[in-house]
Amino acid sequence: MARPLRIQYPGAYYHVVCRGNKRQKIFLDEHDRHRFLKILRESLGIYSVVLFFYVLMDNHFHVGVQTIKANLSEFMRRFNICYTGWFNCHHATCGHLYQGRYKAFLVDADNYFLELSRYIHLNPVRTSKSATISYKDTFENLKLFKWSSLPGYLTKSRTLDFINYDMVLEMAGGRHRYSDFFLDGIKNGVDNPFEDVQHQIILGDDLFVTQARNLYIEKGSVTEQPNYRSITADKVDPTTIIEYVIRIMGTRLEDVHQRNGNAILRGVVSDFLYRYSNMTQREIGRYLGVDHSAVSKLRNRLKQHMTTDKNLVKLYEMIVSAIKLQLSNVKT
Repeated sequence: MARPLRIQYPGAYYHVVCRGNKRQKIFLDEHDRHRFLKILRESLGIYSVVLFFYVLMDNHFHVGVQTIKANLSEFMRRFNICYTGWFNCHHATCGHLYQGRYKAFLVDADNYFLELSRYIHLNPVRTSKSATISYKDTFENLKLFKWSSLPGYLTKSRTLDFINYDMVLEMAGGRHRYSDFFLDGIKNGVDNPFEDVQHQIILGDDLFVTQARNLYIEKGSVTEQPNYRSITADKVDPTTIIEYVIRIMGTRLEDVHQRNGNAILRGVVSDFLYRYSNMTQREIGRYLGVDHSAVSKLRNRLKQHMTTDKNLVKLYEMIVSAIKLQLSNVKT
């Protein structure tokens, strides 16, 4: 059977889960967990990977990461091999620690990372036993759980220097609002975001899936995903992106920079700069003369319009085709 594709490109966000072989424990004591985090921290630095959240359970772990260099496979290979080797040596065992390959879901971070962080942080209490205690007691139990990134999201003094809390906290509106958001999830329950996974590996809407398919998946072997760098080693220049948008949408550069102008146009520009020029929303905001939160609103408004405006979808796909041609030219 063909294995799920690995979609890798610079700046991609992932949820990764790895389970113990035959459901066996991968952590036998606190010393194991400390060593695991030490190896994780080292691997993050070696491969320039950004960690946003994690949870260590007895027989599996979850991490939410961003790969700056399109190197998830290399990062996970080093990370898992180092911990497996240490575990086997320390406990005088041998053989496979993990159940096959890790699972990696490519995530549309703008729309799912906040909700995903809450869902993953709830893992330690997602049991039938937890259902018998009050939501307030459940919240207190989670605050005392040492083996997740949640404490740093709730209390600034408990932050760890190898975790990036800023992006998720900005999405929530700050630490206090994240705490309220998290407590509400315990009290009222949360939907499983993985019910929205498409094609086994992509957590995102149809537009995000289309973008991943058009730009990051080459035709060829279905047994393994080629690295994004086999398509192109370079991002698309922002100026080129703007030129494509202006030409295909029949507008002017002045319209792009008009602060109270065409929101859909500025949403298209924002979305393509974010996805294909590797610009952050702060950088796009400076370019457009707005706050980074306004960039997120512009992009969300664009997605809403594309659900009903077929002409807008057609223009968007024409821009995607132009970018694909640009990438093809770079490759050759």
